[in-house]
Amino acid sequence: MSFRKTVKLLCGFAGGSAVLVFAAAAADSRGCFGEPAGVWSRLTVQAALPAWTAANNHTPSPTGHAWDFNWDKRDQATLSNGTKKKETSTEDPSSEQDNGKPKATRNILLIRHSQYNLSGNGDKERVLTPLGREQAELTGERLAALGLKYDVLIHSTMSRATETAHIISKYLPGIELLSCDLLREGAPIEPVPPVTHWKPDAVYHEDGARIEAAFRRYIHRADPKQKEDSYEIIVCHANVIRYFVCRALQFPPEGWLRMGLNNGSITWLTIRPSGRVALRALGDSGFMPPDKLTRT
Repeated sequence: MSFRKTVKLLCGFAGGSAVLVFAAAAADSRGCFGEPAGVWSRLTVQAALPAWTAANNHTPSPTGHAWDFNWDKRDQATLSNGTKKKETSTEDPSSEQDNGKPKATRNILLIRHSQYNLSGNGDKERVLTPLGREQAELTGERLAALGLKYDVLIHSTMSRATETAHIISKYLPGIELLSCDLLREGAPIEPVPPVTHWKPDAVYHEDGARIEAAFRRYIHRADPKQKEDSYEIIVCHANVIRYFVCRALQFPPEGWLRMGLNNGSITWLTIRPSGRVALRALGDSGFMPPDKLTRT
């Protein structure tokens, strides 16, 4: 029997469209913890190559993609300008033993806000529904039951996230509560494949810059001065969380809309001192009864 078509095997394909990111200054503290927002549209944006593009300190994988150990620009083996320091040994770039390198692991628990009033006129009226408040109680109970020593609870300044955070905080006595405008909901980047049924009101290049700034501010390895592992809670929005997950795992960020997250769900990222990132949970809501689950 003869074949009518030739079968071709494509190996080591590296692709992905360019993504919008902006200058390092975007990760400063403006717009957080009660400071004014609205400055992000003035920032300069630039194209960035896909995360697996060959560069310093990358480790090839069997698929042809490469892991960038310096994805957060905090790898102590490199200088601030991105050039690699001269090494006197052949240690693996992920080594945690050298002095001056991070020793602690950061655990970041991203919580999607609970169900809210979609018919509200503006953010102030889009508060949690009775079911949404119940969902937040269940999430707070779950976080407390994990028995972790939480360091801080940061939340978006939008009403639904703020209310969710305050309900959760009742179950975590003594936790520091902070707010940040960078974590507000928005459209991080135009999704691929494109969708016709969902058209965000916000402009991609404005929201994308702000959400990328939030990623750079909160998603990174521990500072070398941090001695113990940390557990930080961030209460924000589905679009923000999905984009964070794609960026942290070095997946094409244009795929963020392919994931779904229930209200009050827990997404858990672990960032090792080496810069390795693990997704321990994505949208976990198994602690809620089925009749309490929503995605609105």
